[in-house]
This record gives sequence, C-alpha cells and structure tokens, in this order.
Amino acid sequence: MLLTAGFASDAKAHSLDEVNAMLQSDEKYFQTIDKPAPDFALRTADGRVVRLADLRGKVVVLHFIYTSCPDVCPLHAEKVAAVQAMVNATPMRSQVVFVSVTTDPSRDKPEVLRDYGPAHGLDPVNWLFLTTAEGQPEDTTRKLAEAFGHTFTKSEDGIQAHGIVTHVIDKEGRWRANFHGLDFAPVNLVTFVNALTNGVERPHHERDSDQQGGWLTKLKNLF
Repeated sequence: MLLTAGFASDAKAHSLDEVNAMLQSDEKYFQTIDKPAPDFALRTADGRVVRLADLRGKVVVLHFIYTSCPDVCPLHAEKVAAVQAMVNATPMRSQVVFVSVTTDPSRDKPEVLRDYGPAHGLDPVNWLFLTTAEGQPEDTTRKLAEAFGHTFTKSEDGIQAHGIVTHVIDKEGRWRANFHGLDFAPVNLVTFVNALTNGVERPHHERDSDQQGGWLTKLKNLF
C-alpha cells in the first residue's frame, strides 16, 4: 500500500514531456516516438480476435517473441513479466494490457500460447498472447513486427534473428516509446507507463523540494 501511494503521489504530478526528458537522460535504452501504432487484428489462444481498437482506453506494452526461441525470447518475456508485476502492484493494473505476439504462428498453436505466459511469470489477468487469425497469411505477425521496425533473418531450422524491443502504445492507439534490448531498468518503463495512464500531457512548473536526485530517484527507491 505504501508503495502504491508513493508511486501515485510522486509520479502523477509530472507531464509526459518531463518524463520523456528525464528518461532520455537516465535510460539509455529509451526511445521516444509519437505516431499511430501499426494496426492489427490477431487471435488469442481461445480463438477470440483482438484488434488494436479493442484496446483503446488502455496503455499497451507490446513485444514480439516465438516460443521455440532458445535464448533471448524467454528472457524478454521474463523482463516484461517483471514490469507487469510492478504495474499490477499499483492502481495502474486495470489500465494497462501486456501483449505478446508470436512471429512463428505455424508452430505456436493455442495450447502452446496458453502455457507460455504462466511458465515465464506473466499474469493472464492483463496479458494476451496473439497469433494469426483464421485466413490470414502465415507471415502476418512478422509483417506487423516489421511495421514496428523489426527485421528478420529466418534460418532453415526455424530460428529467427530479430531485435529485442518493448513497444509502448498509449490509450489513444499512438505508439509512444520503445525500450530496446534487455538491459533497461523496469522501473523506467513503469514510470513512462504511469505518465500515460494518468494522461498528463501539459507540463507544469512545480518542482520537487528535494533537488538531490528528484522524484525519479524517489520512485526507484520504492522498488
């Protein structure tokens, strides 16, 4: 409870512009973006079609993986799970959805999709694992990943070489940030998501009374 209260009271007062500036100086794996997110209509393990428009009103944390990946994909899923755990310990839980998209739909069947998240610490309460919908080409999700800036090299044994990026989409469906690789600080992504959930776009002129490290340091100390 103290963690949640501290997060809400300290971070809520800062605009997205201020958070962007702070993260650009504090988080070298952070990239700010502001353009419409690539659209999609994909299928869950239980056959339900999910469109980007269906997620309006929530902040979306999205990444691309495939379940037979032997190395970085499981680590990426676990990194996102760590972010999710931090978000879900706050009132943001109902305002954020975590989306994993498989780039290997021919192998990642419904039963595989259902088992993957819990095996890597992802909470199904606000997590979706999406694959191609019925009738879509097999490369639909790879083309979506390319629209998000990824490139692929696929070997004969099914290994896919691609970048590791966590994408953040705001409540209006705009792509607002990338967090590159696996070495970003989870609290920095949570900080950015918090600014988006609060919808604070206009900067204000209040400053922390503590000038020795400011609110971002205080926020990190909560975790």
